[in-house]
Amino acid sequence: MTIRVELPFHLRTLAQVSGQVALDVPGPVVTQRGLLDALECRYPVLRGTIRDPATGRRRPLVRFYACREDLSHESPDAPLPAAIVSGAEPFLIIGAIAGG
Repeated sequence: MTIRVELPFHLRTLAQVSGQVALDVPGPVVTQRGLLDALECRYPVLRGTIRDPATGRRRPLVRFYACREDLSHESPDAPLPAAIVSGAEPFLIIGAIAGG
C-alpha cells in the first residue's frame, strides 16, 4: 500500500526531498511502526530523528496527525485510519514547538 507522508521542513531538507513522500508499506495492517520503519528504510538519514533508536519511542517534540486527529499517543501498533491507508489523506509528522 502506498502511504503519503508529509514531513516538516527540517526533515525534508535532511532527507533531500521536496513535498510529500510516498511510501510502500508492507503488510495487511498499516501501523505507525510499519510506516516509520518504511520511512527510515527508504531515508536512513532520518533514523533517530523521529524515534529514539534505542527504544523506538517517538521523540518528545514530534507529533503525528492523521485525518485531523493527533495520533501521537496512540500505540505504535494500532492500525492507521482507512483514509491514510487508501492514500486519500496524508500522514503528518509535525515538529512541535516548546517555550513560552
